[in-house]
Amino acid sequence: MSELVNEERHGSGTVLLRLNRPEARNALSDALRKALTDRFAALYDDPDARCVVVTGDERAFVAGADIKVMAEMGTAEITRTNIRRMWGVIAHCPLPFIAAVRGAAYGGGCELAMHADIIVAGENAKFAQPEIKVGIMPGGGGTQRLLRAVGKFKAMKLMLTGEPISGREAFEMGLASECVPDDEVLDRALELAGQIAAMPPLAARRIKEVVLAGHDTSLEAGLMLERRTFDTLFDTEDKAEGMRAFIEKRKPEFKGR
Repeated sequence: MSELVNEERHGSGTVLLRLNRPEARNALSDALRKALTDRFAALYDDPDARCVVVTGDERAFVAGADIKVMAEMGTAEITRTNIRRMWGVIAHCPLPFIAAVRGAAYGGGCELAMHADIIVAGENAKFAQPEIKVGIMPGGGGTQRLLRAVGKFKAMKLMLTGEPISGREAFEMGLASECVPDDEVLDRALELAGQIAAMPPLAARRIKEVVLAGHDTSLEAGLMLERRTFDTLFDTEDKAEGMRAFIEKRKPEFKGR
Protein backbone atom coordinates (compact mmCIF):
# COMPACT_ATOMS: atom_id res chain seq x y z
CA MET A 1 0.00 0.00 0.00
CA SER A 2 1.34 3.43 -0.93
CA GLU A 3 2.74 5.51 1.90
CA LEU A 4 0.94 8.47 0.33
CA VAL A 5 -2.33 7.12 1.76
CA ASN A 6 -2.17 5.48 5.17
CA GLU A 7 -5.05 3.20 6.07
CA GLU A 8 -6.31 2.55 9.59
CA ARG A 9 -9.19 0.41 10.79
CA HIS A 10 -11.33 1.73 13.63
CA GLY A 11 -13.98 -0.23 15.47
CA SER A 12 -16.09 -2.56 13.41
CA GLY A 13 -16.29 -1.40 9.83
CA THR A 14 -14.71 2.09 9.80
CA VAL A 15 -11.85 2.65 7.36
CA LEU A 16 -9.75 5.79 7.86
CA LEU A 17 -7.65 6.98 4.93
CA ARG A 18 -5.03 9.59 5.86
CA LEU A 19 -3.52 11.54 2.98
CA ASN A 20 0.21 11.73 3.59
CA ARG A 21 2.00 14.26 1.43
CA PRO A 22 2.69 16.92 4.07
CA GLU A 23 5.58 18.57 2.23
CA ALA A 24 3.08 19.68 -0.45
CA ARG A 25 0.10 20.12 1.88
CA ASN A 26 -1.42 16.99 0.31
CA ALA A 27 -1.61 18.52 -3.17
CA LEU A 28 -3.02 15.98 -5.61
CA SER A 29 -0.03 14.70 -7.54
CA ASP A 30 -0.45 11.82 -10.00
CA ALA A 31 0.96 9.44 -7.40
CA LEU A 32 -1.39 10.61 -4.65
CA ARG A 33 -4.39 10.46 -6.96
CA LYS A 34 -3.49 6.90 -7.96
CA ALA A 35 -2.96 5.83 -4.35
CA LEU A 36 -6.31 7.28 -3.30
CA THR A 37 -8.09 5.78 -6.32
CA ASP A 38 -6.65 2.35 -5.57
CA ARG A 39 -7.72 2.52 -1.93
CA PHE A 40 -11.29 3.49 -2.82
CA ALA A 41 -11.47 0.82 -5.52
CA ALA A 42 -10.36 -1.84 -3.02
CA LEU A 43 -13.18 -0.84 -0.67
CA TYR A 44 -15.82 -1.76 -3.24
CA ASP A 45 -15.39 -5.46 -2.48
CA ASP A 46 -14.21 -5.28 1.13
CA PRO A 47 -16.75 -7.20 3.26
CA ASP A 48 -15.45 -5.65 6.48
CA ALA A 49 -15.74 -2.02 5.33
CA ARG A 50 -18.94 -0.16 6.17
CA CYS A 51 -17.92 3.50 6.21
CA VAL A 52 -14.84 5.39 4.96
CA VAL A 53 -13.35 8.56 6.44
CA VAL A 54 -10.79 10.62 4.52
CA THR A 55 -8.62 13.22 6.22
CA GLY A 56 -5.37 15.09 5.76
CA ASP A 57 -3.46 16.74 8.57
CA GLU A 58 -3.75 19.90 10.66
CA ARG A 59 -2.41 22.13 7.87
CA ALA A 60 -4.34 20.78 4.93
CA PHE A 61 -7.04 18.37 3.84
CA VAL A 62 -5.90 18.81 0.24
CA ALA A 63 -4.36 22.07 -0.94
CA GLY A 64 -5.47 21.60 -4.55
CA ALA A 65 -3.65 20.12 -7.52
CA ASP A 66 0.09 20.14 -8.12
CA ILE A 67 0.41 23.42 -10.02
CA LYS A 68 4.10 22.95 -10.79
CA VAL A 69 3.22 19.84 -12.78
CA MET A 70 0.08 21.26 -14.37
CA ALA A 71 1.92 24.38 -15.54
CA GLU A 72 3.76 22.31 -18.16
CA MET A 73 0.66 20.50 -19.45
CA GLY A 74 -1.39 21.15 -22.54
CA THR A 75 -4.84 19.87 -23.42
CA ALA A 76 -3.60 16.48 -24.60
CA GLU A 77 -1.45 15.95 -21.51
CA ILE A 78 -4.15 16.81 -19.00
CA THR A 79 -6.62 14.60 -20.86
CA ARG A 80 -4.30 11.61 -20.58
CA THR A 81 -3.95 11.85 -16.78
CA ASN A 82 -5.89 9.64 -14.37
CA ILE A 83 -7.72 12.59 -12.81
CA ARG A 84 -11.15 11.65 -14.14
CA ARG A 85 -10.73 8.00 -13.15
CA MET A 86 -10.13 9.08 -9.56
CA TRP A 87 -13.24 11.22 -9.46
CA GLY A 88 -15.33 8.44 -11.01
CA VAL A 89 -14.13 5.76 -8.59
CA ILE A 90 -14.75 7.98 -5.57
CA ALA A 91 -18.14 9.20 -6.82
CA HIS A 92 -19.38 5.64 -7.32
CA CYS A 93 -18.04 4.19 -4.07
CA PRO A 94 -21.02 2.41 -2.47
CA LEU A 95 -19.86 3.03 1.10
CA PRO A 96 -20.93 6.10 3.06
CA PHE A 97 -18.02 8.54 2.85
CA ILE A 98 -17.12 11.19 5.44
CA ALA A 99 -14.61 13.97 4.78
CA ALA A 100 -12.85 15.25 7.92
CA VAL A 101 -11.56 18.65 6.85
CA ARG A 102 -8.92 20.64 8.69
CA GLY A 103 -6.78 23.33 7.12
CA ALA A 104 -6.88 24.01 3.40
CA ALA A 105 -9.41 22.35 1.11
CA TYR A 106 -8.58 24.23 -2.06
CA GLY A 107 -9.50 23.35 -5.63
CA GLY A 108 -9.36 19.57 -5.90
CA GLY A 109 -9.47 19.40 -2.11
CA CYS A 110 -12.80 21.19 -1.99
CA GLU A 111 -14.00 18.94 -4.82
CA LEU A 112 -12.84 15.82 -2.97
CA ALA A 113 -14.73 16.94 0.12
CA MET A 114 -17.85 17.54 -1.98
CA HIS A 115 -17.71 13.93 -3.17
CA ALA A 116 -18.33 12.90 0.44
CA ASP A 117 -21.76 12.17 1.89
CA ILE A 118 -20.96 14.00 5.13
CA ILE A 119 -18.43 16.80 5.68
CA VAL A 120 -17.14 17.54 9.17
CA ALA A 121 -15.31 20.87 8.98
CA GLY A 122 -12.97 22.51 11.45
CA GLU A 123 -13.87 26.07 12.38
CA ASN A 124 -10.65 27.33 10.82
CA ALA A 125 -10.69 25.09 7.76
CA LYS A 126 -10.50 26.94 4.46
CA PHE A 127 -12.63 25.93 1.48
CA ALA A 128 -11.97 27.47 -1.93
CA GLN A 129 -12.22 26.95 -5.68
CA PRO A 130 -9.32 29.22 -6.68
CA GLU A 131 -8.68 27.81 -10.16
CA ILE A 132 -9.61 31.10 -11.84
CA LYS A 133 -6.55 32.70 -10.25
CA VAL A 134 -4.26 30.50 -12.37
CA GLY A 135 -6.24 30.82 -15.57
CA ILE A 136 -8.37 27.68 -15.44
CA MET A 137 -11.64 26.53 -13.87
CA PRO A 138 -12.75 23.72 -11.55
CA GLY A 139 -12.43 20.37 -13.31
CA GLY A 140 -13.27 17.79 -10.67
CA GLY A 141 -16.95 18.52 -10.36
CA GLY A 142 -16.65 21.87 -8.61
CA THR A 143 -18.92 23.84 -10.93
CA GLN A 144 -21.71 21.28 -10.53
CA ARG A 145 -21.37 20.06 -6.93
CA LEU A 146 -20.82 23.52 -5.46
CA LEU A 147 -23.85 24.81 -7.35
CA ARG A 148 -26.01 22.04 -5.94
CA ALA A 149 -24.64 22.47 -2.43
CA VAL A 150 -24.95 26.22 -1.94
CA GLY A 151 -26.97 27.60 -4.87
CA LYS A 152 -26.03 29.67 -7.90
CA PHE A 153 -25.19 33.02 -6.34
CA LYS A 154 -22.90 31.78 -3.57
CA ALA A 155 -21.27 29.26 -5.88
CA MET A 156 -20.59 31.85 -8.57
CA LYS A 157 -19.04 34.23 -6.04
CA LEU A 158 -16.70 31.53 -4.76
CA MET A 159 -15.63 30.39 -8.22
CA LEU A 160 -15.35 33.80 -9.89
CA THR A 161 -13.33 35.38 -7.07
CA GLY A 162 -11.42 32.29 -5.97
CA GLU A 163 -11.55 33.58 -2.39
CA PRO A 164 -11.64 31.08 0.52
CA ILE A 165 -14.30 30.73 3.18
CA SER A 166 -13.88 29.36 6.69
CA GLY A 167 -15.27 26.08 7.96
CA ARG A 168 -17.87 28.05 9.92
CA GLU A 169 -18.95 29.93 6.77
CA ALA A 170 -19.04 26.65 4.82
CA PHE A 171 -21.37 25.16 7.42
CA GLU A 172 -23.64 28.21 7.45
CA MET A 173 -24.05 28.16 3.65
CA GLY A 174 -24.68 24.40 3.49
CA LEU A 175 -21.28 23.20 2.30
CA ALA A 176 -20.57 21.24 5.50
CA SER A 177 -22.67 18.90 7.63
CA GLU A 178 -21.10 20.02 10.92
CA CYS A 179 -18.55 22.55 12.11
CA VAL A 180 -16.51 21.73 15.21
CA PRO A 181 -13.28 22.98 16.82
CA ASP A 182 -10.29 22.01 14.69
CA ASP A 183 -8.87 19.55 17.22
CA GLU A 184 -12.19 17.68 17.36
CA VAL A 185 -12.69 17.18 13.62
CA LEU A 186 -11.25 13.69 13.26
CA ASP A 187 -12.74 12.39 16.51
CA ARG A 188 -16.17 13.63 15.45
CA ALA A 189 -15.84 12.13 11.97
CA LEU A 190 -14.83 8.77 13.44
CA GLU A 191 -17.71 8.95 15.91
CA LEU A 192 -20.17 9.48 13.08
CA ALA A 193 -18.53 6.72 11.05
CA GLY A 194 -18.88 4.36 14.01
CA GLN A 195 -22.58 5.14 14.25
CA ILE A 196 -23.05 4.49 10.54
CA ALA A 197 -20.93 1.33 10.59
CA ALA A 198 -23.21 -0.07 13.30
CA MET A 199 -26.25 0.35 11.04
CA PRO A 200 -27.39 -2.31 8.55
CA PRO A 201 -24.90 -1.87 5.69
CA LEU A 202 -27.33 -2.80 2.91
CA ALA A 203 -29.75 -0.11 4.04
CA ALA A 204 -26.93 2.45 4.32
CA ARG A 205 -25.74 1.67 0.81
CA ARG A 206 -29.25 1.85 -0.62
CA ILE A 207 -29.90 5.20 1.05
CA LYS A 208 -26.75 6.61 -0.53
CA GLU A 209 -27.58 5.09 -3.91
CA VAL A 210 -31.13 6.45 -4.00
CA VAL A 211 -30.24 9.93 -2.70
CA LEU A 212 -27.50 10.38 -5.31
CA ALA A 213 -29.51 8.91 -8.19
CA GLY A 214 -32.62 10.89 -7.28
CA HIS A 215 -30.76 14.15 -6.85
CA ASP A 216 -30.54 14.77 -10.58
CA THR A 217 -33.88 13.45 -11.69
CA SER A 218 -37.51 14.49 -11.33
CA LEU A 219 -39.30 14.15 -7.99
CA GLU A 220 -41.62 11.52 -9.40
CA ALA A 221 -38.77 9.43 -10.81
CA GLY A 222 -36.88 9.76 -7.53
CA LEU A 223 -39.92 8.66 -5.54
CA MET A 224 -40.41 5.65 -7.79
CA LEU A 225 -36.77 4.64 -7.27
CA GLU A 226 -37.18 5.10 -3.52
CA ARG A 227 -40.30 2.94 -3.36
CA ARG A 228 -38.79 0.10 -5.35
CA THR A 229 -35.54 0.14 -3.40
CA PHE A 230 -37.45 0.33 -0.11
CA ASP A 231 -39.34 -2.82 -1.07
CA THR A 232 -36.16 -4.80 -1.81
CA LEU A 233 -34.91 -4.37 1.75
CA PHE A 234 -37.87 -6.34 3.10
CA ASP A 235 -36.27 -9.60 1.97
CA THR A 236 -33.02 -9.00 3.87
CA GLU A 237 -31.91 -10.71 7.05
CA ASP A 238 -31.01 -7.33 8.52
CA LYS A 239 -34.60 -6.13 8.16
CA ALA A 240 -35.85 -9.19 10.04
CA GLU A 241 -33.17 -8.77 12.72
CA GLY A 242 -33.75 -5.05 13.11
CA MET A 243 -37.48 -5.37 13.57
CA ARG A 244 -37.18 -8.37 15.90
CA ALA A 245 -34.67 -6.48 18.02
CA PHE A 246 -36.98 -3.47 18.16
CA ILE A 247 -39.91 -5.60 19.31
CA GLU A 248 -37.75 -7.48 21.81
CA LYS A 249 -36.18 -4.24 23.09
CA ARG A 250 -32.58 -5.34 22.48
CA LYS A 251 -29.63 -4.17 20.41
CA PRO A 252 -29.69 -5.57 16.85
CA GLU A 253 -26.77 -7.44 15.29
CA PHE A 254 -26.61 -6.54 11.62
CA LYS A 255 -24.70 -8.83 9.27
CA GLY A 256 -25.08 -7.12 5.92
CA ARG A 257 -27.32 -9.82 4.50
